Amino acid sequence: MKKQAIVWISAAMMTMMSACSGGNTGNTDNSGTNGGQTTENFVVLAANDLGMHCIDREFSVFSILPPFNVVHAQVVGHDTYGNPVILDDADVSVTYDATIDEAASINSYSIGKTDFWDYADRLYSTSLAEGEGLTGLYMPQDSPTPGAQAFDYDTTYEWFTADGIPITPKDDALVDNPYPLMRISADDASSGSTLGYTDVVVPVAAETDCRSCHATGEIGASGMGIIWATDTDVEVQSKKNILRLHDALESTNLSHSTPVLCAHCHYSRALDLNGVGPTAAQVGKTNFSRAIHNYHGKILTDSASKLLPDDISSCYKCHPGQTTQCLRGAMATGGMDCIDCHGGMLAVGAEYNLKVNGSIDGKNDGFPRRPWQDLPRCQSCHTGDAVEYLTGTGLVVQDSAYPFRLAQAYKTNDYAASPLLASNTRFAENANTLYRFSKGHGGILCEGCHGSPHAIWPNQTADANDNVAANEIQGYPGKIMECTACHINDTLGLTMDGPHGLHNVNDSRWVNGKHGNYYNNDPTSCQRCHGRDLLGTPLSKVATARTFNVDDANDLAKGELVSCNRCHSMPD
Repeated sequence: MKKQAIVWISAAMMTMMSACSGGNTGNTDNSGTNGGQTTENFVVLAANDLGMHCIDREFSVFSILPPFNVVHAQVVGHDTYGNPVILDDADVSVTYDATIDEAASINSYSIGKTDFWDYADRLYSTSLAEGEGLTGLYMPQDSPTPGAQAFDYDTTYEWFTADGIPITPKDDALVDNPYPLMRISADDASSGSTLGYTDVVVPVAAETDCRSCHATGEIGASGMGIIWATDTDVEVQSKKNILRLHDALESTNLSHSTPVLCAHCHYSRALDLNGVGPTAAQVGKTNFSRAIHNYHGKILTDSASKLLPDDISSCYKCHPGQTTQCLRGAMATGGMDCIDCHGGMLAVGAEYNLKVNGSIDGKNDGFPRRPWQDLPRCQSCHTGDAVEYLTGTGLVVQDSAYPFRLAQAYKTNDYAASPLLASNTRFAENANTLYRFSKGHGGILCEGCHGSPHAIWPNQTADANDNVAANEIQGYPGKIMECTACHINDTLGLTMDGPHGLHNVNDSRWVNGKHGNYYNNDPTSCQRCHGRDLLGTPLSKVATARTFNVDDANDLAKGELVSCNRCHSMPD
């Protein structure tokens, strides 16, 4: 039975959770009382892998993406010494089930909400029961055994995984809700008793459409001697027009071969569940991402300007759509958009070769980017701390007062939008690894504490479903920062070796004079977050209002940048 220790004798590891500590007041005991967590001894950390999954609104003509959502989860328990450990399938079983949100929306089934199962067998060369997803998973009420559905345990990544939940964006009242909640529960493997749960967003959008250009009479469906579709359903009409245009340009016969799976000919890593690469008809053909983005990125208007300019409006014309708007959370709040991370259409379409260090593993530098693989890194914008960070020409700094944070993941004039690689790895993913597969703090998923890509916690809309998980775990939205989310009270020693090199943030022992010795021994460690002048930086920002019982009963306001002279004179 394998239990991976999160915290052991090492003081460094012991604070990785406390440095994540931005939560309740320094003199408040909040262990075991937050939201879905049933006891102080267990916590469920879970997240959708991407922050958004798209599906086709209809499947009768062609399909790009099926109903297929992914959730990863970990369960933290404790050893006999009170230290947190990550539990495996010998200790616990993990399930997902529909749960209602504050707007009274619940999504428990998919049958009748999509025509996917009318065409799935022909599209995906499979034989699915109605309601069954491509990997055999079901929505809770569609399953032959209705109710909570089991996660698998992945021994490679050492996490619980539900790969391929066939969810749609319509709730049980048939109202659109792209951010439905699922309850991720952990049960004792022997007794079956529930140990804890967390409610997470399982996001899905069906706005992957092409009608703004390919509806009959629009720029992509007029003239050319083609008989354009006249279907009253504009989605069907647009998709038929695309196949007719493809037949005219590429001498294919797709219009008479419906339903068509685009990935049958154009390899899509998103649909390659086993990661085998192009096979059969895909060999020698352009991959799907490059075919779509590169082709459309080169289309010009009559005035010779790009039909789809390099801005977020172009992205939202197709996926996930003007209504859903995939990007939300901390990066959206900071003013960033799709282009700031991924580059424009031709960059995503691999028109240009990546610069040195631009590929995720270094194996593709100097070549066109690989879709779903050569993606932006955390460290491309979070390039270090207040002492050591990326410098040089072409960097787009978010705030000149804090140059260690960038507002663009690549250098200006880099047409390939090659993600930057910082030498200071304080905020980096695991080497050669995407964020969604990376871990820190003794094996805790980065997503477990920070949320999904495109939806990094917090969502600026206070009552957004994205914020529910963090509210349940620590009592307020944002990245998981409370030590007591995983650590039993009074079991964590004072240290400066927390996640990203932080100290116990929310600990009255630290406040009441204990930190002075740490500064005297290593001033630079304090300056890395509080600034060389010790006046505070965004890395020392207070995550939630706090009260500490110190000399002047100091209250710290949410968002305040903690400086040394906040409570006492500056150190000599």
